[in-house]
Amino acid sequence: MRNPRGFGLMCAAVAVATGLLVAGCGNRVDGTAAPNAAEVSAYKTEAAASSAAATSSRKAAAEAKAIADNCNQFPGITGVGVSKYNEFVDAHDSNAPDYVPKRDAAAGVLEDAANQVETGVNQAAGALPGDLAGKFTEYVNAARALAGATRGMTYTAPVGALNDASKRVNDARNAVRDSCPAR
Repeated sequence: MRNPRGFGLMCAAVAVATGLLVAGCGNRVDGTAAPNAAEVSAYKTEAAASSAAATSSRKAAAEAKAIADNCNQFPGITGVGVSKYNEFVDAHDSNAPDYVPKRDAAAGVLEDAANQVETGVNQAAGALPGDLAGKFTEYVNAARALAGATRGMTYTAPVGALNDASKRVNDARNAVRDSCPAR
């Protein structure tokens, strides 16, 4: 073993023998590689279910946010309109000297409330449930109609149309409040 040439020859022989052994054990497999159809089908089903669950979760979260955003702001936005409208009615009933400014202020606040509610519904971009979005939209239309009827009022004008428009706003406002989750 002290002979480096003999040691090198022995190492070369071992390497050749190992190579022949490894090459002899490797057999080629004939055929075409293909995925297991059952496993592919199961994977696709699982992936579709996972994707559907994620989409459903995102939709539910967007709906919950849209409901909270719109329902939480609704009482404050519309409450100002109620207060200003009631001030106008009191001024009308008492023939107050500030009747016209209160009338115009009430109409302006009602229109502003309608615009804010409409903006909230539009920003929800379809995330609100259809029935709730419809109730918000009915409030918007009713508030604009009441604002128009309010602007048209004079001391001598008949109040029937104003009362009808006021009832419609109250009904629409109550419908929204009843449909929103309790806070």
